[in-house]
Amino acid sequence: MQTIFVTGMGIVSALGAGIEANRLALREQRSGLGTAQFIQSRLTPLLPVGEVPFSNESLSRLAGVTAGTQNRLVLLGLLAMREALGDGFAATQVSTGFINATSVGGMADVENIYTELINPDKPIANSAIGDSLDCAQGTEILARHFGIQQQIATVSTACSSSANAIGYGMRLLQAGVVDRVICGGSDTLTRFTLNGFNSLRNTDTALCLPFDENRNGLNLGEGAAYLVLETAKSLAATKRLPLGILSGYANYNEAFHPTAPSPDGKGAYEAMQGALRKAALSPEEISYVNAHGTATLNNDIAEAKAMLRLFPNGLPPFSSTKSYTGHTLAAAGAIEAVFSLLSILHSELYPTLRFNTPMIEAPIKAFLDVQEGVKVNHVLSSSFGFGGNNASLILSRYA
Repeated sequence: MQTIFVTGMGIVSALGAGIEANRLALREQRSGLGTAQFIQSRLTPLLPVGEVPFSNESLSRLAGVTAGTQNRLVLLGLLAMREALGDGFAATQVSTGFINATSVGGMADVENIYTELINPDKPIANSAIGDSLDCAQGTEILARHFGIQQQIATVSTACSSSANAIGYGMRLLQAGVVDRVICGGSDTLTRFTLNGFNSLRNTDTALCLPFDENRNGLNLGEGAAYLVLETAKSLAATKRLPLGILSGYANYNEAFHPTAPSPDGKGAYEAMQGALRKAALSPEEISYVNAHGTATLNNDIAEAKAMLRLFPNGLPPFSSTKSYTGHTLAAAGAIEAVFSLLSILHSELYPTLRFNTPMIEAPIKAFLDVQEGVKVNHVLSSSFGFGGNNASLILSRYA
């Protein structure tokens, strides 16, 4: 089986734009959660969110595009992809694919012109924004911007979307369809998702408490992150240096309930176990688990039970970085893959913020401070979505 190398990564989140800004916030245990500045909703004064700290105009300047010509989803994607690709990228160097993930597409901007869209007597001021609701349109815009023409696809499997996009990229490379693939996702805060999660009683009016007995729901977030995956053949042509290895991936759909996981964590367990099997690793070889950890009542219990089953001889260090960024939905898997690679590259682990009291039903205990000087060989990073769509990745040290 071909080795899949990670040769680039880029990120934009509530912690800031770029790898260094995000790593600094993680090291300082500084949360990006707070009151929204740019999305306006009756809920935003009540619900903390992980909003990217830039307006669309500022994002346009950072991305080098004319303000008002691209929606927020594309702007976040442009910044994260540009960082992942780096200088000297050319889509024609080797056969290159692009797998993008999102759950809401351009809805953040479409919501603002909704009354114009439904009024047949009022012309739409910006038809490009009006057409951007389709999840695949953002993918096409990003692909065109970077000159990518081969094997372009959009994945939308709720909260596991970008983890599945990364896994799909891995499969394309191992099947020889392309030699290099950029994969990840971008998602934005919308009134639709704020209202939807609030109606499910899944949101917390305080900062979220993953895996804590006193947790009361999630905080939503937004952001974008991408990995560049390459085969050895591609490396020979591009001369890029590996940051790590994508050694395992598995998806398992339990279809237990439209929005809730199976109480015993079966779907989560099967996804994690499948990723271990793909990577040919034992549970004892996992150095760290970047958990899904949404801070919702049912999800954290189910995931804890799955981890206890997967690691019967004792849990490795684990944490939920959603305590920093909020739950970024389709972008979560890619954002947390970047955080996992940072742990590998810098031999450091980032704790779950605000953890205090272990859950009574599954009393697992997260570590409380940044751990430095820890050799991290293999990280298990999981994303579990609505409809029981569960995905797990294993990222491993290179050399």
